[in-house]
Amino acid sequence: MLVTPDELADRESDGRYDLAMEVFVNDTRVGGDTLATMAWTFAYASRGAWVRPGDVLGSGICGSGCLAELWGWHGDRQPPPLRIGDTVRMTVHGIGTVRDTVVAGPPLHDVPPARRTRRGSSPA
Repeated sequence: MLVTPDELADRESDGRYDLAMEVFVNDTRVGGDTLATMAWTFAYASRGAWVRPGDVLGSGICGSGCLAELWGWHGDRQPPPLRIGDTVRMTVHGIGTVRDTVVAGPPLHDVPPARRTRRGSSPA
C-alpha cells in the first residue's frame, strides 16, 4: 500500500513519522518498533541519485523484527529459522499489512567447478 505525506501529517514529529510497526511469524509477535526510530530517513535514499515523481522507495523491517538480528542479541536461534508453510505478517499502523507464506523454492541445480586459468590467475 502506498500513502502520501499528507495522509500521515498527524503522525509526523520532528521530521519523522511515529507509526507503530510489528512483525509476526505464525501469529506470534517476534518484534516491533516505531517508524520514527529508523536509522536512515528516506531522504538518505536520494543521496547521489535522482528521485522523480512516481519513484517508489521501500525500506527494510522494523527494529527487532529481523531474525538474524534477534539471534545475535540472544545468542541462539530463537525464534527459529523460517520453514516452508510459515506465515510472516508485517504491519505499519496507518499504512497497512503485508502477509506472505514461505514456499519451497525450485530445486537446486549442480554448479560446475570454476574453471582454472593459466598460472592460477582469476578470469577477467
